[in-house]
Amino acid sequence: MAGLIGTSTSATALLTSPSISSSSSSRASIRALSFNPGQSQGRRFYGGIGVPVKKGRSHFSVSNVATEISPPQQQAQKLSKESQRPVYPFAAIVGQDEMKLCLLLNVIDPKIGGVMIMGDRGTGKSTTVRSLVDLLPEITVVAADPFNSDPEDPESMGVEVREKLLKGEQLPTIKTKINMVDLPLGATEDRVCGTIDIEKALTEGVKAFEPGLLAKANRGILYVDEVNLLDDHLVDVLLDSAASGWNTVEREGISISHPARFILIGSGNPEEGELRPQLLDRFGMHAQVGTVRDAELRVKIVEERARFDKNPKEFRDTYKADQEKLQEQISSARSRLSSVQIDHELRVKISKVCAELNVDGLRGDIVTNRAAKALAALKGRDQVTAEDIAVVIPNCLRHRLRKDPLESIDSGVLVIEKFSEVFS
Repeated sequence: MAGLIGTSTSATALLTSPSISSSSSSRASIRALSFNPGQSQGRRFYGGIGVPVKKGRSHFSVSNVATEISPPQQQAQKLSKESQRPVYPFAAIVGQDEMKLCLLLNVIDPKIGGVMIMGDRGTGKSTTVRSLVDLLPEITVVAADPFNSDPEDPESMGVEVREKLLKGEQLPTIKTKINMVDLPLGATEDRVCGTIDIEKALTEGVKAFEPGLLAKANRGILYVDEVNLLDDHLVDVLLDSAASGWNTVEREGISISHPARFILIGSGNPEEGELRPQLLDRFGMHAQVGTVRDAELRVKIVEERARFDKNPKEFRDTYKADQEKLQEQISSARSRLSSVQIDHELRVKISKVCAELNVDGLRGDIVTNRAAKALAALKGRDQVTAEDIAVVIPNCLRHRLRKDPLESIDSGVLVIEKFSEVFS
């Protein structure tokens, strides 16, 4: 990958963003519910909590009350963070360039739509995804808001923040690192979507919603390991959230919605089953990883892992310079992305490839254009080339081809062959 990015060193010199330290708010949010008659309920009002009654309708509006976090609590949070086991450095990952590039392009442009990583057991899929957390840039969020609301984007705001904005109130903001949320394999729907306390909502009018993992992942990354083993009802939840950008919880006539816009990253082993086509299509890119066969390289991987397990801090220090180079490269690419151009002729050829491969819909065209621009930005250029498209188009289209049970050739090879034919 090093040659791809235009560096003379290994793939460790890929990406971006200044050193980041998470900012913690000194205030916590406590929401109360009050009745506002005469308004409709449901998703139409982006988070309205509606309770149907016999005479007309009532609507809960959510207010936000801040309370101070005590110094002991702040110290406890700091100690808890410091005691967490350090993650393996992204720069130390050996090989698996396709997977690493797909992850980096999604950090540069989250609108690409996430990555599905499929490969053998023990090939470092989870390690690589979780190592990405050190490279994630900072974003501006509304202070003390559980949904990481964007103060500049109403579509990424929780109902409380939206109502404050409509009232003309000033929104306090802080800088914080993008969240990476792990969705456990055995997670319940309440844990993922959030829960509603019906009794308190109806009798006391106090805080009735406990946000779940989708709320925490808003404007961040949601990572699902062993995604092909996920329960069907949770797959439906992810499909709905990915399609609408909102999560809705309903119980006993009460409906609560909040923004749930996230980069969806999944990993799995193809031997454990195929993904439903509806879910697979929601991933912008698809990366395949395989077991390293070179004996010398395998030894190096084993030795590096042993060094990390023995002394994580010391191991991470040895890769500090490489990590900082990656952060700087990512930051520069994110800044340059808006100025990257792709010629009309290249866009036409991308769509011709998609059409001749019988790719359903236009999502493949859109993702390929975005990924090619992100790669050009990563390389430090303002113009997309055919080489950029050649690199990303297999990952953008491989999982969108119609499956032929009698076809033994890899889908990625089919994409490359069609690309060569069209772009020749």
